[in-house]
Amino acid sequence: MNKMLSKKVIGYTFTLLFILIISGVALFQIVTNLYVLLAVLVIQFIVLLLLLFHFFDKYVKPIDKVTETMDKLLKGNYHSRIHQPMSGSIGELSTKINSLARSLSELTISEQIQAEQLSTVIENSESGLVLIDEKGYIHVVNRKFISMFGKTPHDYIGYLYYDVLENEQIHHTVQETFLYEKHVKHLFSLSKNDEKIYLEIVGAPIFNERNMLKGAVLVIYDITEFKNLEVMRKDFVANVSHELKTPITSIKGFAETLLDGAENDPEARKQFLQIIFDESKRIQHLIDDLLILSKLEKDESAINVDPVEVGFVLDEVLPVINQHAEQKKIDIQVDADKELIFEADEEKIKQILLNLLTNAISYTPEKGTISLAIKDSEENVCIQVQDTGIGISKEALPRIFERFYRVDKDRSRDTGGTGLGLAIVKHIVEVHHGEIKVESELGKGTTFYVFIPKEQAE
Repeated sequence: MNKMLSKKVIGYTFTLLFILIISGVALFQIVTNLYVLLAVLVIQFIVLLLLLFHFFDKYVKPIDKVTETMDKLLKGNYHSRIHQPMSGSIGELSTKINSLARSLSELTISEQIQAEQLSTVIENSESGLVLIDEKGYIHVVNRKFISMFGKTPHDYIGYLYYDVLENEQIHHTVQETFLYEKHVKHLFSLSKNDEKIYLEIVGAPIFNERNMLKGAVLVIYDITEFKNLEVMRKDFVANVSHELKTPITSIKGFAETLLDGAENDPEARKQFLQIIFDESKRIQHLIDDLLILSKLEKDESAINVDPVEVGFVLDEVLPVINQHAEQKKIDIQVDADKELIFEADEEKIKQILLNLLTNAISYTPEKGTISLAIKDSEENVCIQVQDTGIGISKEALPRIFERFYRVDKDRSRDTGGTGLGLAIVKHIVEVHHGEIKVESELGKGTTFYVFIPKEQAE
């Protein structure tokens, strides 16, 4: 900028000297006195110099400042402003340039905010995102995609998709998106950390303002949880059908036998009717447990919180349990703080005790022992049910809270178990924001620990 000003000053100086020379030649023809001529030329030089400085200061310097500011704006420095006071057309021009600079600065800030927001949305999306241009080069991959397929963004961005993405289904999706220029959807699975995950990939074409294809966006959803839920639903329907089929087949078979003439035999009639009665009770228990489980899952937070007195709950539960235990000559030992009071749904706490104790009786041989302890454990109430039963293998422990899962299927069915008791217990504990744990050893017995907060959050 200083060099430019120097060149202009030199140019203006030569112009001034040229004017003086021309004026001196013209005056020399009129004025014969040399001193008068020199005086006129000096006065003229001073006047022209003052005019030159005035012109330079009023017009040239403002224009140079405007030019300098425009150069900075063109280079992206939108914070640059013209601070020199000006008037006239140049002043109006400087005002408009300052206004333009402010608008560009605000626009840049707005674009930066939008870009940051978009980047935040992309990075924190629960779906994997990949942006591919029309030549097949990857421009964007988000954090979820990296967590699904590993490596780092630098291993993908700038590379052709078929060189860095190994999954063939992704290749097909990209190719079909470019070929058909419409949304494409596919399902595929991967093995990750010895687990199978299910993914859904959607390819969406990107068009410019002239409706020309400029690339594609791949959106990858992790649908493993939905797949697992679908499998659970199918297993649930199959298990319910299986559980109902056995007693219904028995009822139908013995009813047909009675209708074929067995009703005339009093002893056979009584035996068959007892079997029909027992099987109908099994169906009733199954339906009751299904209704309880369904209600717990539907209204997870719908619990009636009231003060629960341990002694009162035991008085309600133990007579029923003792009756079952006496049939197998099982000794029930109780160690409980009967004065302990805590906040919970009383009916659901009874359900926990009934299910755990009934389950213990089912899997404990005759003349075994079951211990029930209810104690104050700092912020929780600890319910402990221990038996001397058949125990549970380490492989089976993670599955015991699944619906219809049985450690010993024959024994459970013989005792009328539905396979839903522990699933119900777990749901009740969860709606009380509690925790359930289990320890077991084959051939020695099992211990369940239930922790219920003494105060329920509203």
